[in-house]
Amino acid sequence: MDAWIWILLAVLVVGLAVAVVAASRNRRSTRLREGFGPEYERVVDETGDRREAEKELAERQERREKLEIRPLSEATRARYTEEWQQVQERFVDDPVGAVRSADELVSGVMEERGYPMDDFEQRAADVSVDHPDVVENYREGHRLVEEHRAGRGSTEDLRQAMVHYRALFEQLLEDGRMREEVS
Repeated sequence: MDAWIWILLAVLVVGLAVAVVAASRNRRSTRLREGFGPEYERVVDETGDRREAEKELAERQERREKLEIRPLSEATRARYTEEWQQVQERFVDDPVGAVRSADELVSGVMEERGYPMDDFEQRAADVSVDHPDVVENYREGHRLVEEHRAGRGSTEDLRQAMVHYRALFEQLLEDGRMREEVS
């Protein structure tokens, strides 16, 4: 074969390799964008770099895959549901204490399900893999509580924090439902 044919084949092989790599990156981006929803855009905005954001989100997925997230028994779910009712009722007389209890209850469910209890940002990152649509509620609830602790929050902020915590709480309970084996 002539040299020009070899050159043409080499160019075609390199072009094909570039196309395969580009298609693979596009599939990865699409998978992460669809999987993480609004969390994808938040991380892209936070990092300022799509590739860096995708690297972080992929690392979150890898970390999550190593965790043993467990379902909750019906009895445990019922107990947590009852505790949440009590926390909500307490809000009228003690909003600060109720929100603190709501935060502790969400953390308790996360821990019982098997999420590590690292610092807040790591907990939010871990839960974002399974609950990308409500992790922002968790962050916002936490932010409002921190604002209140710093003396800059109102009772309405605490009410909003309760609403945000409830969104994640309900997802953790529902997603954590232990399926009964059909015999």
